[in-house]
Amino acid sequence: MSVVSAFPEGQIESLTRLLGECGSGTDISRVLQDRGLVDKSGESTKWRRLYWVFLETQRHELSANRVLDFIQSFLTPARFVGRSDEFEARRQALNTILAFSGLEYGPDGRFRQREAVRTLDEAELRVRTIRAKFQGRQLHPEVLKYCRAELLQDNYFHAVFEATKGLAQRIRDLSGVDGDGATLVDRVFSVERPVLAINTLRTETERTEHKGFATLVKGCFLAVRNPMAHEPKILWDGEDDAADYLSLISLLHRKLDSCVPTRLGNA
Repeated sequence: MSVVSAFPEGQIESLTRLLGECGSGTDISRVLQDRGLVDKSGESTKWRRLYWVFLETQRHELSANRVLDFIQSFLTPARFVGRSDEFEARRQALNTILAFSGLEYGPDGRFRQREAVRTLDEAELRVRTIRAKFQGRQLHPEVLKYCRAELLQDNYFHAVFEATKGLAQRIRDLSGVDGDGATLVDRVFSVERPVLAINTLRTETERTEHKGFATLVKGCFLAVRNPMAHEPKILWDGEDDAADYLSLISLLHRKLDSCVPTRLGNA
């Protein structure tokens, strides 16, 4: 990371108060030692120790880079295995503070530069990310396979776009049929000569379910992927819908999990 300007004292205080709640005094001492930071504060309170160390470090280094290095080591995602909700809460609180300096701490444990905010309302709005809408939702692994990088960058426009392209690719992989969009779906999920079927197709109810599934897939391509392929990203206002789009694609992948090839499609 390039040189980051030193944080104001008020920002340092907010950061250290937050970090003081994220681990024990022993944890703080261990990371300070590991990162080559010396605590000569004489303080016993966790946040006051960090406050002194950070201010002294910035005074000598004339930048906030070693403060960020400590945070990156102290709040590494690996420390929160099995406690992902806690990590996300700490990360969002941290980002509210860092937003004033144009920084963001990503879920991958890396800092990124963002446009700096000027007000507390702007800072809090920025960290209310779409992940909050994912609470209670389990995204299918095939969704993340195609758009994990975009989600880690909070790039929801391209995350949804890549996820829909990944859905088409999985249908091609499962069926062995080339093609795309509605043409691919009509060929693979034809009721009369299906290549893949989501049920036995023996009853009218099952045939109706199969046709409904095919319609959902085609609708996903027509309503989501195709407009996004032709619409400039700057005009897209879809963050509020992105969670629902990705949940829909997850549902379609779960249905594909149970699909079976048929003899009719190869006849």
